[in-house]
Amino acid sequence: MIASPLPDLVGRQRECAALDDLLVGLREGASRVLVLRGEAGIGKSVLLEYVAAQASGLNVTRARGIEADMELPYASLHQLCAPFLDELEELPGPQRDALRVAFGMAAGDPPDRFLVGLAVLSLLTRASEPRPLLVLVDDAQWLDQVSLQTLEFVARRLLAEAVAMVFAVRDPEGQAALGGLPELRIGGLDSAAAGELLEATVGGRLEQRVRDRFVAEMHGNPLALLEFSRGRSAAELAYGMDASSSPGVQGPVASRVEQDFAGRLVSLPEVTRTLLLIAAAEPVGDARLLVRAAASLKVTPDAAPAKAAGLIEFGESVRFRHPLVRSAVYHGAEPEERRAVHRALAEATDPVLDPDRRAWHAAQAADGPDEEVAAGLEQAADRARRRGGIAAEAVLLERATEVTPDPWPRGRRALAAAEAHFSAAAPDRASELAAVAEMYPLTALDRARLARLRARLLFARSRSDEAAPLLLEAAAQFTAAGSPLARETYLEAISATIFAGRVHGPTGARAAAIAARGSGAPSSGSLAADLLLDGVAALLTDGYETGVPALRDALEPLAREELGTREATVRWLLLAPVALEAFIHYAWDLHAWDTLSSRAVRLARDIGALGTLPPALIYAGGVHIHYGDFAKADRMIEEADAIAAATGHAPHKYAALVLAAWRGEADVAAALIEEATKRAVQRGEAGLLGAMGYIQGVLFNGLARYEEAMAAARTGVEHDGFNFTGLSLVEHVEAATRCGELDQARASLARLVELTRAADSGWARGASARSQALLTDGDEADRLYRTAIEEFGRGGVAVEVARSHLLYGEWLRRERHRALAREHLRTAHEMFAAMPAHAFAERARRELIATGEHVRTRSATPASTLTPQETQVATLAAEGMTNAQIGAELFISPHTVEWHLRKVYAKLGITSRRSLPDALAGAGSAGTVNAG
Repeated sequence: MIASPLPDLVGRQRECAALDDLLVGLREGASRVLVLRGEAGIGKSVLLEYVAAQASGLNVTRARGIEADMELPYASLHQLCAPFLDELEELPGPQRDALRVAFGMAAGDPPDRFLVGLAVLSLLTRASEPRPLLVLVDDAQWLDQVSLQTLEFVARRLLAEAVAMVFAVRDPEGQAALGGLPELRIGGLDSAAAGELLEATVGGRLEQRVRDRFVAEMHGNPLALLEFSRGRSAAELAYGMDASSSPGVQGPVASRVEQDFAGRLVSLPEVTRTLLLIAAAEPVGDARLLVRAAASLKVTPDAAPAKAAGLIEFGESVRFRHPLVRSAVYHGAEPEERRAVHRALAEATDPVLDPDRRAWHAAQAADGPDEEVAAGLEQAADRARRRGGIAAEAVLLERATEVTPDPWPRGRRALAAAEAHFSAAAPDRASELAAVAEMYPLTALDRARLARLRARLLFARSRSDEAAPLLLEAAAQFTAAGSPLARETYLEAISATIFAGRVHGPTGARAAAIAARGSGAPSSGSLAADLLLDGVAALLTDGYETGVPALRDALEPLAREELGTREATVRWLLLAPVALEAFIHYAWDLHAWDTLSSRAVRLARDIGALGTLPPALIYAGGVHIHYGDFAKADRMIEEADAIAAATGHAPHKYAALVLAAWRGEADVAAALIEEATKRAVQRGEAGLLGAMGYIQGVLFNGLARYEEAMAAARTGVEHDGFNFTGLSLVEHVEAATRCGELDQARASLARLVELTRAADSGWARGASARSQALLTDGDEADRLYRTAIEEFGRGGVAVEVARSHLLYGEWLRRERHRALAREHLRTAHEMFAAMPAHAFAERARRELIATGEHVRTRSATPASTLTPQETQVATLAAEGMTNAQIGAELFISPHTVEWHLRKVYAKLGITSRRSLPDALAGAGSAGTVNAG
């Protein structure tokens, strides 16, 4: 709304108190976020003006969403950040470059929108250093999509910055926007306050019945009360209004207010109405542009009647009294009038300085197919893509499709629009545009792209095995067209079957691998991708003896291949999950797991790919679970969950499940398993169901609930999946042996020996040796247990080293070698207690007591009271990283880093980062006391 001196806000004591409290917190240096929600005219904008008026001594920046500007990427964000762009050079390099590209200030690879979000967080944090910063965003429902997503990301990452953000969102249009943030719902004024406002507006007292009727009809909406009483005396309201001015009693209040605004336009001169229409169609509010467009239409600007009617304000910029005025002006005009205005605006817009808005106006001016307009929109879409505005790219390409006259380019543009909508997480719109593309002639390569898109859409809706055949069809078409995308698509088809959880059958991974090997597809241009496909296909078609060595050929290129562009890095990150699953479950190679997951984390951080960083962190967390460093694994899982929440993605539960199982946290694991199983069934992720068998096998074996462990592990063993079979076999052998089901144990052992023989890694040899020891007696069992401890140690699998000491100690005690048993059980107990793997530690403790040993409990240390993120920040600080470097690493601001460090210092009893290395190293130790 037009800014004006604020009267006392009638009936808004509760809302003003909430905003006053927000300002108190901000002045104390605390971060605050508040979303004001309500219908049009309910008073959200006035409340923003109120908080701005109360913000004396604070730095204030604003942005306003405008419906006509929604398709231009980063338009609203640029408006918000414009006052602070002189601070850009102070940001870390990747953040600075991302923001410069997003705002069209430099050329470069399309930035990840979440890296742009981190850059905005850093920029606003710097702006808050001299004075706390208040960010006000009005009509957030009309922000361009990428600006809204970026500001939502920033709002979710605020923690210790002197920054407050207040958004105003109109319902119902903005119901889906900014969900989950603190909100204040703005309702209508109560009867007394509404009556007071009405009488203050008409300048006299009203009869009670008249006032009550009018207030009831307006539902306490302040704008409606003000606008329908504007210029009318108490007497006029008492005796009724004529038909031309009556608001009526039908329809939403906002619609009736808009109709009232439209009614005021009728009495204005035609030249003024045209001027208002130009202003309504031009979202920036640039008065000079409006004058140029008016001149093009041979209209002499005469805004006085509109200003007198209280509809608009002219100055350096043009502002409507309320967005409903803009809507009434624009939608009340005839289509030809709107097209003429957009045509004039296109002619008046500088084609060099603002080519995207010029192209958009030209498109709105088109009254039929126009190749020149379509080409302009396609170029604007390409610029949007290069700036990271995928959603804007999709809309611009869609509009280009609509105005393309010829069938061939129309089909190509429809396909490009569909692909862009899919990338922008709009699958329904992508499906509709894919159907349009299918109606027009396409090249062979475009037909293959369309087939791949349809498969991806199907896979996104449900991880069923129906997507794999479509991907294979697309890969075959790419092969026929000689495209390097063929091998990548075959690998994608195999990946789809892995997540669907099927190896055999016509839609399983083996069928996909056979098709890939027989395709003769050309090289993808990436040695790593080509060798990975060869290795995975060999595993599935030729068996372990041939497949594992072929797979190992891909490790060095995967770990070292130079990635010269952001696109190449993104493609590598898409390959990583397939590679990791193969190296974990077939090569049994923890070092490869570490190498590839660490590179995935580093690459995702480097390019700010926060969509792929959480799964990379989950894989890396799994490595540290097996290293026995549960604290580091926990930190990675928490970071992954925090980033997923900030970016609007579902959290990844797998690593949290595995960690809960190794810790023996039955209650935690049960809730997570129930949730994950339900999700797996809903989405058709049969592969995750197989993982549940392994996870519950670990959990119940640790708790010595062997019958439950045996039943759970059997589901993992019997599952026809690419992954988790080998790990489930290990759990099943132990549980079945403990239950006396030796035939079952031997059958699983035979499969395990076959699976691990080709891997020939320390992890594989240790798993085979220990499982054989469980079914062997005498000296051979003793040798096998010792071999298992040695091989697991060679493979770096600390959790299995500790477990082998436990099983060996249990066996030795049964063999009456109490002193030697005590030695191994003590080692197992100390290792498990240090992780901590509570259930396995308790098993070791009970066994130690049975040998006559008294077990001392592990003492707590100050470091153990740190949260995962505090530990992560402290560890990086202890390694010598600055607050800015830590913030860039963890996607938080330097202020948040300092906030965490202050809490760390208090908990550890230190005063500076120089003391951190010793304080973090001073962990307490578990111990045992010999019985003597």
